Amino acid sequence: MRTYIGLVWAIAHKDLLVEFRTLERLIAMGAFVVLIGILFNFSIDTTVVRPQDIATGLIWMTIIFGGMLGMGRTFSLEEQDGALTGILQSPIPLDALYLGKVLGNFVLLSMMVALVFGVFGMFFGLTFAGSLVSLVGVVASGVLGFVALTTLFSAMTTRSSMGEGLLPVLIFPLLVPIIVNGTTATNRLFAGRPFAEVDGNLRMLAAFAIGSTVVCAWLFRFVIEE
Repeated sequence: MRTYIGLVWAIAHKDLLVEFRTLERLIAMGAFVVLIGILFNFSIDTTVVRPQDIATGLIWMTIIFGGMLGMGRTFSLEEQDGALTGILQSPIPLDALYLGKVLGNFVLLSMMVALVFGVFGMFFGLTFAGSLVSLVGVVASGVLGFVALTTLFSAMTTRSSMGEGLLPVLIFPLLVPIIVNGTTATNRLFAGRPFAEVDGNLRMLAAFAIGSTVVCAWLFRFVIEE
């Protein structure tokens, strides 16, 4: 068990080291978040609608679209260097490879999510009146479900001629539960609603995240070996 966890961590650690050296995906996602925040800040007429009423929906859509920029390149480096073939021929369990990629992507996307809330909080003057622990649970569950799906589909599209352009087409229909429950729960938490009104959404997000991770880990071997 320790060896398995060590393999997962080694893969995630390698991906994070490479990313922190190049900052390729982080810069792309960060620039996208800032530009979207500025765009919405100047395009919304505050005399017609209160930014607080629509901010949570914009936050989650920014997370989804911004995440696509980074998650679509999950396996691109290995594919370009020819390392993916070597990894597949090694004795490492393929589900460990998948979980390592998921862990690395989860860390990167969590950093982007923190920037999203900071940017929208600054531009829209958001005030948070709910439970911070509940918000972290909602966001973490949504991010994990998103990362679990995009990591699998990134492996599927890496060798496709359409590449990253195919990823949104395949993944968006599957993200509806995350967007609906994440937006609803986040909106209620910002409004200071009691936890009882968020509990159902949080359970749905957690179940979706766990189920997606387990199913995608099992499917990964069939996808990556094609």
